[in-house]
Amino acid sequence: MPPLPSIPRLLPPTLFTSLLQKTPTYLSPLPQIIPINATWFLPNDPQKRTGLASHRSLRIPHSRFFDIDGIKDRTIDLPHMLPTPKTFVEAMRKLKIRREDHLVFYDSWEMGILAAPRAAWTARVMGHGAVSVLNNFKIYVKEGYETVKGEEGISDYEKRELSPEEEYPENITADLDRVVSFSEVASLARENLTLPPGRLSKDIQILDARPNGRFTGKDPEPRAGLSSGHLPGSLSIPFISLLGPDGEYPDGGKLREILEKAGVKDDGKTKITSCGTGVTATVIDLALEEAGFGEEGGKRRVYDGSWTEWAQKAEKELILKD
Repeated sequence: MPPLPSIPRLLPPTLFTSLLQKTPTYLSPLPQIIPINATWFLPNDPQKRTGLASHRSLRIPHSRFFDIDGIKDRTIDLPHMLPTPKTFVEAMRKLKIRREDHLVFYDSWEMGILAAPRAAWTARVMGHGAVSVLNNFKIYVKEGYETVKGEEGISDYEKRELSPEEEYPENITADLDRVVSFSEVASLARENLTLPPGRLSKDIQILDARPNGRFTGKDPEPRAGLSSGHLPGSLSIPFISLLGPDGEYPDGGKLREILEKAGVKDDGKTKITSCGTGVTATVIDLALEEAGFGEEGGKRRVYDGSWTEWAQKAEKELILKD
């Protein structure tokens, strides 16, 4: 069985649409390109929108919906933490996805890039090699590409028939080296207290994707009862600063310019990204990849618990405010 062609990590709508026209039909058991809607909204969304409602209102034909609030580790009392391999496999089987499919995650038509990088990152951590992010669905809609509204064909993909050999395999291994725990970050934070602002210990940079007001402690967190502020030694890189007017990623050169201006250095240091709940941290993670920040001597890692965990568990002196 021939593999799918090599596809860029970040896909503009024109290329994505062209590739879709060449992929096997959505009911074929052969490896294919599968659009996956990963729309998610903050819990304090003023319009009370939900990802599933957005998916039902407008989507790419034959899309699956990837619910980051459902496909998660339910043993941890934190929002949408990385699922166990078993939970991920169960979700892939339910969505009629096979290991050889190329998954293209996208966000809502209203907002641009937000949660698709998180869903794509999750798939990559789970070892799914062929993963991309659409850049982006808002532009896709504006440019007039095919969409579906309402209940029409909402679950048509369920008719895809896969043999036991073609189903997503049970035994997968997660690359947990790409995930950072609270205890590891706490150790770094304590060490960073002794260093000047902007300096980071152990050849590591910690990059915070939250809005700057929450980073400095001026603005409140969207989750009640959590203190705002930041980790000692971390850099503020609001994820929105990495995106264009339609919530799209600019080209790699522009991303590199933005990241370098914010203090990111291509010096081999491991980059740990953080945010509120581990979602927009992956927006930075993908930006680093597109900007050409290599992993020689270090890796891109995500603090999965992010600020929601940190503000609940960290010692008071490890929550800094400007």
